[in-house]
Amino acid sequence: MQDLNITIIQSNLIWEDIESNISVFDEKIDSIGKKTDIIVLPEMFTTGFSMNAKNLAQEMDGISVAWLKDKSRSKEVDITGSMIIKEDGKYFNRLLWAKPDGTLLHYDKKHLFRMTGEEKVYSEGEEKLTVELNGWKIRPFICYDLRFPCWTRNFNKAYDVAVFIANWPEARSYHWEILLLARAIENQCYIIGVNRVGKDGNGYNYIGSSSVIDPAGNILFRKQNKEFIHTAKLSYSVLQEYRKSFPAWMDADSNE
Repeated sequence: MQDLNITIIQSNLIWEDIESNISVFDEKIDSIGKKTDIIVLPEMFTTGFSMNAKNLAQEMDGISVAWLKDKSRSKEVDITGSMIIKEDGKYFNRLLWAKPDGTLLHYDKKHLFRMTGEEKVYSEGEEKLTVELNGWKIRPFICYDLRFPCWTRNFNKAYDVAVFIANWPEARSYHWEILLLARAIENQCYIIGVNRVGKDGNGYNYIGSSSVIDPAGNILFRKQNKEFIHTAKLSYSVLQEYRKSFPAWMDADSNE
């Protein structure tokens, strides 16, 4: 099985300005020189973590979705990130996963952050998503999902990589860092955490700490307080050898 290249983009987000954020990420993606299989953008990358869904939401045929699909096709790479979507009269914090062949997959955030009233604005998701790429199984989650190990449980090696995209503020950055490590260790998988930096329209500060962690809990990459683009190579042989040498996954509880 070939290794997997994942590019993470840690960026400031321009508050509630969809077109400006698309322009920023358009340039950042164009600047990527290394070969990569997946590009991962933060949670609500077109707006920041806003509860102003009524004015910001787009439908699935909106400009943000069209841009994501076009960018994936033109760059011949999978691209994922979440945005505010309106569908059937409801609002969703929806992770979209665009593939170069035009396929568009999605995952709606399951755990809505009640401390900001997210559950009063958005509808929760009900289904998990597993994306297969080059023989790898990848499962994406959104921000607050990270706190709920039952939802993220990797029963019977259901996935090889978990991706967490976020707008996780500096005040609880220690929780972000520790929980990413915990999810890697308990699920014996690679963890990709992509967070934003900068200050949002509510005055909350973000330091990023976007991370790449291996199945044994080793931090392969982590950086704070600056924008960056980083491409990590995930080794399938390292994953398989670790699961074989320390097969704790075989004793996991079966109820998810």
